[in-house]
Amino acid sequence: MELLYFGSKGWGDELFAAFLMTIAVSITAMLIGILFSIIFTPLKLSNKKIFNFIANCYTTVIRGVPELLVIYLFFFGGTGAVMFVASIFGYNDYIEINAFITGSFAIGIISGAYSTEVFRGAIQSIDRGQFEACKALGFKKYVYFFKVIIPQMLRLAIPNLSNVWQITLKDTSLISVTGLVEIMRQSYIAAGSTRDPLFFYSFAALLYLILTFLSMKILNKLEKNYNRGF
Repeated sequence: MELLYFGSKGWGDELFAAFLMTIAVSITAMLIGILFSIIFTPLKLSNKKIFNFIANCYTTVIRGVPELLVIYLFFFGGTGAVMFVASIFGYNDYIEINAFITGSFAIGIISGAYSTEVFRGAIQSIDRGQFEACKALGFKKYVYFFKVIIPQMLRLAIPNLSNVWQITLKDTSLISVTGLVEIMRQSYIAAGSTRDPLFFYSFAALLYLILTFLSMKILNKLEKNYNRGF
Protein backbone atom coordinates (compact mmCIF):
# COMPACT_ATOMS: atom_id res chain seq x y z
CA MET A 1 0.00 0.00 0.00
CA GLU A 2 3.02 2.31 0.13
CA LEU A 3 2.47 2.91 -3.57
CA LEU A 4 -0.73 4.79 -2.69
CA TYR A 5 0.85 7.13 -0.13
CA PHE A 6 0.44 10.85 -0.69
CA GLY A 7 3.54 12.91 -1.29
CA SER A 8 6.87 11.89 -2.75
CA LYS A 9 6.68 8.34 -1.35
CA GLY A 10 3.66 7.22 -3.35
CA TRP A 11 1.18 7.92 -6.14
CA GLY A 12 -1.88 8.66 -4.01
CA ASP A 13 -2.06 12.40 -4.71
CA GLU A 14 -1.53 11.92 -8.46
CA LEU A 15 -4.23 9.24 -8.64
CA PHE A 16 -6.62 11.40 -6.61
CA ALA A 17 -6.07 14.33 -9.00
CA ALA A 18 -6.64 11.96 -11.94
CA PHE A 19 -9.84 10.71 -10.25
CA LEU A 20 -11.14 14.29 -10.01
CA MET A 21 -10.13 14.94 -13.63
CA THR A 22 -12.16 11.92 -14.76
CA ILE A 23 -15.21 13.24 -12.90
CA ALA A 24 -14.73 16.72 -14.40
CA VAL A 25 -14.43 15.40 -17.97
CA SER A 26 -17.41 13.05 -17.52
CA ILE A 27 -19.72 15.75 -16.18
CA THR A 28 -18.60 18.30 -18.79
CA ALA A 29 -19.02 15.78 -21.61
CA MET A 30 -22.46 14.73 -20.35
CA LEU A 31 -23.62 18.35 -20.22
CA ILE A 32 -22.32 18.94 -23.75
CA GLY A 33 -24.10 15.76 -24.84
CA ILE A 34 -27.40 16.90 -23.34
CA LEU A 35 -26.99 20.25 -25.08
CA PHE A 36 -26.51 18.48 -28.41
CA SER A 37 -29.51 16.24 -27.74
CA ILE A 38 -31.67 19.30 -27.00
CA ILE A 39 -30.69 20.61 -30.45
CA PHE A 40 -31.03 17.37 -32.42
CA THR A 41 -34.04 15.70 -30.75
CA PRO A 42 -36.53 18.23 -32.21
CA LEU A 43 -34.87 17.74 -35.61
CA LYS A 44 -35.38 13.97 -35.31
CA LEU A 45 -39.06 14.53 -34.52
CA SER A 46 -39.59 17.25 -37.14
CA ASN A 47 -41.95 16.70 -40.06
CA LYS A 48 -39.44 18.31 -42.41
CA LYS A 49 -37.22 15.81 -44.22
CA ILE A 50 -34.17 18.07 -44.31
CA PHE A 51 -34.15 18.34 -40.51
CA ASN A 52 -34.63 14.57 -40.18
CA PHE A 53 -31.75 14.02 -42.58
CA ILE A 54 -29.39 16.29 -40.61
CA ALA A 55 -30.26 14.65 -37.27
CA ASN A 56 -30.08 11.12 -38.71
CA CYS A 57 -26.66 11.84 -40.21
CA TYR A 58 -25.40 13.02 -36.82
CA THR A 59 -26.68 10.05 -34.79
CA THR A 60 -25.83 7.44 -37.44
CA VAL A 61 -22.29 8.64 -38.13
CA ILE A 62 -21.29 9.25 -34.51
CA ARG A 63 -22.76 5.98 -33.24
CA GLY A 64 -21.31 4.05 -36.18
CA VAL A 65 -17.73 5.31 -35.84
CA PRO A 66 -15.43 4.03 -33.04
CA GLU A 67 -15.21 6.45 -30.13
CA LEU A 68 -11.41 6.52 -30.29
CA LEU A 69 -11.55 7.59 -33.92
CA VAL A 70 -13.89 10.46 -33.04
CA ILE A 71 -11.41 11.62 -30.38
CA TYR A 72 -8.52 11.41 -32.86
CA LEU A 73 -10.50 13.38 -35.45
CA PHE A 74 -11.25 16.17 -32.99
CA PHE A 75 -7.83 16.25 -31.36
CA PHE A 76 -5.71 16.20 -34.51
CA GLY A 77 -8.28 17.44 -37.01
CA GLY A 78 -9.41 20.20 -34.66
CA THR A 79 -5.88 21.51 -34.32
CA GLY A 80 -5.49 21.53 -38.11
CA ALA A 81 -8.81 23.33 -38.55
CA VAL A 82 -7.93 26.01 -36.00
CA MET A 83 -4.50 26.53 -37.57
CA PHE A 84 -6.08 26.82 -41.02
CA VAL A 85 -8.50 29.50 -39.81
CA ALA A 86 -5.65 31.31 -38.02
CA SER A 87 -3.52 31.24 -41.18
CA ILE A 88 -6.27 33.11 -43.02
CA PHE A 89 -5.75 35.97 -40.57
CA GLY A 90 -1.96 35.79 -40.96
CA TYR A 91 -1.08 33.70 -37.89
CA ASN A 92 1.11 30.76 -38.97
CA ASP A 93 2.53 29.45 -35.66
CA TYR A 94 1.55 26.10 -34.21
CA ILE A 95 -1.65 26.11 -32.13
CA GLU A 96 -2.36 23.33 -29.66
CA ILE A 97 -5.92 22.91 -28.45
CA ASN A 98 -6.37 22.24 -24.74
CA ALA A 99 -6.69 18.47 -24.16
CA PHE A 100 -9.49 18.90 -21.60
CA ILE A 101 -11.61 20.93 -24.01
CA THR A 102 -10.95 18.59 -26.93
CA GLY A 103 -11.59 15.43 -24.94
CA SER A 104 -14.75 16.75 -23.28
CA PHE A 105 -16.13 18.02 -26.58
CA ALA A 106 -15.37 14.78 -28.45
CA ILE A 107 -16.93 12.58 -25.77
CA GLY A 108 -19.81 15.06 -25.43
CA ILE A 109 -20.65 14.68 -29.12
CA ILE A 110 -20.64 10.90 -28.72
CA SER A 111 -22.83 11.18 -25.62
CA GLY A 112 -25.15 13.57 -27.46
CA ALA A 113 -25.82 11.07 -30.25
CA TYR A 114 -26.98 8.44 -27.76
CA SER A 115 -28.90 10.98 -25.64
CA THR A 116 -30.72 12.20 -28.75
CA GLU A 117 -32.06 8.72 -29.41
CA VAL A 118 -33.01 8.33 -25.74
CA PHE A 119 -35.01 11.58 -25.71
CA ARG A 120 -36.60 10.81 -29.07
CA GLY A 121 -37.76 7.41 -27.88
CA ALA A 122 -39.03 8.84 -24.59
CA ILE A 123 -41.10 11.54 -26.28
CA GLN A 124 -42.54 9.08 -28.79
CA SER A 125 -43.52 6.80 -25.90
CA ILE A 126 -45.76 9.46 -24.36
CA ASP A 127 -49.44 8.85 -25.08
CA ARG A 128 -50.56 11.01 -28.00
CA GLY A 129 -53.65 11.88 -25.97
CA GLN A 130 -51.44 14.04 -23.75
CA PHE A 131 -50.54 16.25 -26.71
CA GLU A 132 -54.13 16.41 -27.93
CA ALA A 133 -55.43 17.26 -24.45
CA CYS A 134 -52.97 20.15 -24.16
CA LYS A 135 -54.05 21.51 -27.52
CA ALA A 136 -57.73 21.10 -26.62
CA LEU A 137 -57.17 23.08 -23.41
CA GLY A 138 -55.52 25.86 -25.41
CA PHE A 139 -52.09 25.58 -23.80
CA LYS A 140 -49.31 27.41 -25.57
CA LYS A 141 -46.59 25.14 -26.95
CA TYR A 142 -43.89 26.16 -24.49
CA VAL A 143 -46.31 25.76 -21.55
CA TYR A 144 -47.42 22.21 -22.29
CA PHE A 145 -43.92 21.23 -23.37
CA PHE A 146 -42.31 22.30 -20.06
CA LYS A 147 -45.24 21.46 -17.77
CA VAL A 148 -46.58 18.27 -19.32
CA ILE A 149 -44.19 16.71 -21.84
CA ILE A 150 -40.75 17.19 -20.22
CA PRO A 151 -41.70 15.70 -16.80
CA GLN A 152 -43.09 12.59 -18.50
CA MET A 153 -40.15 12.42 -20.90
CA LEU A 154 -37.66 12.51 -18.03
CA ARG A 155 -39.47 9.69 -16.24
CA LEU A 156 -39.05 7.52 -19.34
CA ALA A 157 -35.58 8.76 -20.28
CA ILE A 158 -33.67 8.56 -16.97
CA PRO A 159 -33.17 4.74 -16.99
CA ASN A 160 -31.61 4.94 -20.47
CA LEU A 161 -29.72 8.13 -19.67
CA SER A 162 -28.01 6.22 -16.86
CA ASN A 163 -26.64 3.89 -19.55
CA VAL A 164 -25.43 6.89 -21.55
CA TRP A 165 -23.70 8.21 -18.42
CA GLN A 166 -21.92 4.88 -17.97
CA ILE A 167 -20.74 5.00 -21.60
CA THR A 168 -19.56 8.59 -21.13
CA LEU A 169 -17.75 7.73 -17.90
CA LYS A 170 -15.90 4.80 -19.45
CA ASP A 171 -15.11 6.72 -22.65
CA THR A 172 -13.02 9.15 -20.60
CA SER A 173 -10.36 6.43 -20.48
CA LEU A 174 -9.89 6.89 -24.24
CA ILE A 175 -8.81 10.52 -23.98
CA SER A 176 -5.56 9.41 -22.35
CA VAL A 177 -4.27 9.37 -25.95
CA THR A 178 -4.51 13.18 -25.97
CA GLY A 179 -2.15 13.43 -23.00
CA LEU A 180 -4.82 14.47 -20.51
CA VAL A 181 -3.96 12.92 -17.15
CA GLU A 182 -7.10 11.07 -15.99
CA ILE A 183 -7.34 7.70 -14.25
CA MET A 184 -6.11 5.56 -17.14
CA ARG A 185 -3.28 7.90 -18.11
CA GLN A 186 -2.05 8.26 -14.53
CA SER A 187 -2.27 4.49 -13.99
CA TYR A 188 -0.22 3.96 -17.13
CA ILE A 189 2.44 6.43 -15.94
CA ALA A 190 2.56 4.91 -12.45
CA ALA A 191 2.68 1.34 -13.80
CA GLY A 192 5.56 2.22 -16.12
CA SER A 193 7.49 4.01 -13.39
CA THR A 194 7.12 1.29 -10.74
CA ARG A 195 6.90 -1.70 -13.09
CA ASP A 196 3.84 -2.88 -11.20
CA PRO A 197 1.06 -2.73 -13.84
CA LEU A 198 -1.18 -5.30 -12.15
CA PHE A 199 -1.53 -3.21 -8.99
CA PHE A 200 -2.17 0.13 -10.67
CA TYR A 201 -4.52 -1.16 -13.36
CA SER A 202 -6.45 -3.10 -10.71
CA PHE A 203 -6.67 0.07 -8.63
CA ALA A 204 -7.86 1.99 -11.71
CA ALA A 205 -10.60 -0.61 -12.17
CA LEU A 206 -11.59 -0.09 -8.52
CA LEU A 207 -11.81 3.69 -9.02
CA TYR A 208 -14.08 3.24 -12.04
CA LEU A 209 -16.26 0.83 -10.07
CA ILE A 210 -16.55 3.38 -7.24
CA LEU A 211 -17.64 6.05 -9.72
CA THR A 212 -20.14 3.66 -11.28
CA PHE A 213 -21.57 2.65 -7.91
CA LEU A 214 -21.99 6.25 -6.71
CA SER A 215 -23.48 7.28 -10.07
CA MET A 216 -26.05 4.49 -9.96
CA LYS A 217 -27.08 5.47 -6.43
CA ILE A 218 -27.76 9.05 -7.56
CA LEU A 219 -29.52 8.01 -10.77
CA ASN A 220 -31.68 5.47 -8.96
CA LYS A 221 -32.81 8.22 -6.59
CA LEU A 222 -33.72 10.43 -9.54
CA GLU A 223 -35.60 7.58 -11.17
CA LYS A 224 -37.62 6.93 -8.00
CA ASN A 225 -38.37 10.63 -7.69
CA TYR A 226 -39.76 10.85 -11.24
CA ASN A 227 -41.69 7.60 -10.86
CA ARG A 228 -43.70 8.70 -7.86
CA GLY A 229 -47.34 7.84 -8.41
CA PHE A 230 -46.63 5.15 -11.05
